[in-house]
Amino acid sequence: MFRRLILILSICSLASCVPNKDLVYLQGKPVAKKDVYKLNDEPYKLQVGDVLSIDIKAKNEESVAMFKKTTGNNQGIVGNGNTNNVNLQAGYSVDRHGNIRMPIIGDINVLGYTTKEVRLKIEKSLLVYLRNEEDIFVTVGLAGIKFTIFGEVSQPGTRVINQNRVNIIEAIANSGDIVVTGNRKNVEIIRKSDSGTKKFTIDLTKIEALDSEVFYIQPNDMIYVKPLKQKTWGTGTTGIQSLSTIISLFTLVTSTILLVRNL
Repeated sequence: MFRRLILILSICSLASCVPNKDLVYLQGKPVAKKDVYKLNDEPYKLQVGDVLSIDIKAKNEESVAMFKKTTGNNQGIVGNGNTNNVNLQAGYSVDRHGNIRMPIIGDINVLGYTTKEVRLKIEKSLLVYLRNEEDIFVTVGLAGIKFTIFGEVSQPGTRVINQNRVNIIEAIANSGDIVVTGNRKNVEIIRKSDSGTKKFTIDLTKIEALDSEVFYIQPNDMIYVKPLKQKTWGTGTTGIQSLSTIISLFTLVTSTILLVRNL
């Protein structure tokens, strides 16, 4: 009887702990592709809350000096209070009407435009005011990637990474990694677009995740890491934790039965 009990408890503890294969990222070997293909990388269209980095150069730097923004001006600075993830470079923030405001030019609507389209709009507007400037060079880019991550991660919240391109591994690493009870096989990315809100899933335990269309996140993405069923069971994440929980439960049930019989 005692041996059977030990065997049952051992099986239960092994079934309830988190397997090592569920914790390791990007398992498998990369497969060399014979065919050259173009990645599905559509230009990002700007949304409310985005911050643009705009640099304007000309032969006569004094004529464009008014467009230079310094860190002393806090317009467009975004972040979550963590200096490792906050973009400290001043930029132009897209307001709730979809506009950015620039000196002399005034409000420019950028909502739904790509950074290339915004650059062309700025160049066209500048030529109206700077007629004598033939050589104007304008660059427009995102001042950082803002995203929200929640669920089974060490540091959930909204943060900004000061890069023009960020993949989901970098986003998770900047959030303290997924905890042991997080489901790495079914991470959700919730993304808003002109056509509505879309939800994608990605399995981060497989090497094929590198080729996923959502491996690189977009600004304002929401990343949700679901809990594993082991967390719902509450039996523990390791074999020892699970065995301890089951033994405690068995002891409680046995004590209750003995107490009832003695009444």
